[in-house]
Amino acid sequence: MGLSDLRDLPYPWDTLADVTALARSHPDGLVDLSIGTPVDPTPPVVRAALEAASDAHAYPLTYGTAPLREAVAAWFARRRGVPDLDPAGVLPTIGSKELVGLLPSLLRLGAGDVVVHPAVAYPTYDVGARLAGATALATDDVADWAGNPDVRLVWVNTPSNPTGAVADVAALRRVVEAARATGAVVVSDECYALLPWEPGLRIPSLLDPEVTGGDRTGLLVAYSLSKQSNLAGYRAAFLAGDPALVADLLATRKHLGMIVPRPVQEAMRVALGDDAHVDAQRAVYGRRREVLRGALEAAGWAVDHSEAGLYLWVRPADSSDVATSRELVARLAALGILAGPGEFYGAAGAGHVRVALTAPDEAIAVAAARLRAAGPLGV
Repeated sequence: MGLSDLRDLPYPWDTLADVTALARSHPDGLVDLSIGTPVDPTPPVVRAALEAASDAHAYPLTYGTAPLREAVAAWFARRRGVPDLDPAGVLPTIGSKELVGLLPSLLRLGAGDVVVHPAVAYPTYDVGARLAGATALATDDVADWAGNPDVRLVWVNTPSNPTGAVADVAALRRVVEAARATGAVVVSDECYALLPWEPGLRIPSLLDPEVTGGDRTGLLVAYSLSKQSNLAGYRAAFLAGDPALVADLLATRKHLGMIVPRPVQEAMRVALGDDAHVDAQRAVYGRRREVLRGALEAAGWAVDHSEAGLYLWVRPADSSDVATSRELVARLAALGILAGPGEFYGAAGAGHVRVALTAPDEAIAVAAARLRAAGPLGV
């Protein structure tokens, strides 16, 4: 599959027109819990930084400013348990989705190469492999690819989108050891890492010394500020890890002009240095999660995983209910609630629905009231 073939690959959310119309037809209006787009204000401290840097008459640096890369390194040490990250191993990206979709191509993968990604996963991992002409392998079992020299790139996603599952140190170490045995690159998408919900839950980074053994060769972490800082509209993200890999990617991105605007770079620097707004936003999502989870469970839904992140991964609590994920989404749509079918995230997601926490408090309360009033699964 190449670039031209993507025109024939339906964008998943575009296939929900009928369900969306059903949800919109609810007499009291639509509650959109589908795409996890932030709805809360961008923090004033970040907006002020963007404004202060708005006289951006010169071309920005593809590599990012030195203060930004140093801020990323300091943030990893302070918030992710990753000391001594080399700022030379940091590269700002235009959001994380372009990085996920283009990374196999930027690493010069092609026909015969294999890209591993989780069994239930953000669909762009698969799209990126196809775009490069490589083969995608959806699996959570390291044994399915360990020892295979065709595996060139292994994606990890922790906490998972959509399931909210978290990989522990041992699981990450198994991936790293198997990848290093054949020279594959490992990239961990950790965009939801500061949204843990279970008491005492630890969300280790791929770059954690307990995982790497002190060697970050062949390892990268992708991270976005869209969720924790409400910066989705800024397209503010970065890669961090192996400086040699970053240098390789930087050289290619320079040729392509893949540059984060200078004001956005400054906004990122300030956002990474301010923990207060991140913790406050997490508390907001925590309250919304509690309201939604209680209502879903009261209405006959079971919540699987979901120990971290911005979603609840749900299915019928009644094991005899074998409805497809689209049928389940339609049940919610009849209540005016729009969610995402699990099949969007691979065959292993069938029978589940992803429910986002990204709606205003008032909308979350309305959705919860409708769920409780409707009876078991709205039927």
